[in-house]
Amino acid sequence: MDFRFESELIEWRGPAPFHFLRVPEELCDDLRELAKDVTYGWGMVPVSVRIGTSTWETSLWPKDGGYLLPVKDRVRRHEQLELGDVVRLGLRVISRGGRLVDGKSLG
Repeated sequence: MDFRFESELIEWRGPAPFHFLRVPEELCDDLRELAKDVTYGWGMVPVSVRIGTSTWETSLWPKDGGYLLPVKDRVRRHEQLELGDVVRLGLRVISRGGRLVDGKSLG
């Protein structure tokens, strides 16, 4: 299942800063349902993400009843994203083997 949405780029400061996009609440029920088949611990959900011309695989992090999507530094630099920017993205849930949950390959 493909998801498309916009979200504001935020920063979490821990021992090292991380940058995230919050998944809109209205998509979280569908993601929780898909997560039952693909999560690999701690509620993490493996996904393929596209922002602009950048595509990568990562995992959604469960947080406060929703999900956060980590954005790699190389993606932020390449797409010229700054804190507070509203980012349009596509997201696809995958299994850990690199296959979509509906059985189609990513390739």
